[in-house]
Amino acid sequence: MASPYDIPSIWRQTLHPIKLLARLIHSLISLLHSDRQARRNITVVCISDTHCLIPKDALPYGDILIHAGDLTNAGTPSEIQAQIDWLSSLPHQYKVVIAGNHDTWLDPESRKTLNPSDIDGKLDWKDIHYLQSTSVTLDFPNRTSINHGKIKIFGMPHTPDKLGPEHAFQYHRGTDIWSNVVPDDTDIVVTHSPPRYHLDLPGVKAMGDEFLLQEVGRVKPLVHAFGHIHAGKSDLLGVLRGGQEVFRWDDSEKHFQAAIRSGAPDGVLDVPVRLYNLAMLVLSGFLDLVRDYLFDQDVASTRMVNAAMVYCNTGRIGNTAQVVHI
Repeated sequence: MASPYDIPSIWRQTLHPIKLLARLIHSLISLLHSDRQARRNITVVCISDTHCLIPKDALPYGDILIHAGDLTNAGTPSEIQAQIDWLSSLPHQYKVVIAGNHDTWLDPESRKTLNPSDIDGKLDWKDIHYLQSTSVTLDFPNRTSINHGKIKIFGMPHTPDKLGPEHAFQYHRGTDIWSNVVPDDTDIVVTHSPPRYHLDLPGVKAMGDEFLLQEVGRVKPLVHAFGHIHAGKSDLLGVLRGGQEVFRWDDSEKHFQAAIRSGAPDGVLDVPVRLYNLAMLVLSGFLDLVRDYLFDQDVASTRMVNAAMVYCNTGRIGNTAQVVHI
């Protein structure tokens, strides 16, 4: 039986030709832009959606290891503790973890669905920073080229799905729980859900949150790491990007969102508006590239990272950890 989290077929994507073309053009513009986040002396390793599994190959070394949720399948304390023990054993200087919808025990509401013997369980987080709509500031006193050696990370586990009472940190899609939640001075945002349209499922199947996208756009952190949508990095464009996308907060991004906004297959009334935004995406994208290469234009950007380790819905680790330098 097909899952709503599967990559839609090429045939289904062609039912939305303007949206498909907008995604192709936007990806090309993103790839052509130079990436000059100047500092690059702190290495961040991002993983997510390990679902009780431990990769056979060692994770890349870095200064910070981030896990963006779904450590487990059933979300029992013993499953969570096993993942904590593994993460704590790794050599990274700092480890930061948030929950995902499968990490049942970590949400007091979904915890009630566990067996009585698990409800009163306990966890030992060891040296791990667990974030639940909270922040942590990590100190790198010998690397002061960014924020005087301090990196602020905000983590929030919520996902816009109602999958059953055993799933943690859920809310109804279309509800804005994100506005003005992320502190203004955040360097790295970690969420379980992706922002809508970016390393998300393509086209009409987009599962990310649009309010989250707006909130990240307000703060403009250096990095936004997430997971949840395993296949968001596995369609053709996700593979070309390698699970990462440099997201520039410029005019072309506004027109891209307007051209791809979810809805029914392109109808007569939608076509003129979508075509206008598609044309403006091309024009503004070209002008931004010219300003970037000729005038060294400095535009705020965020590196989006889909860190899901499990490949699509196979239940097997088939994706590599994502490495980011800031």
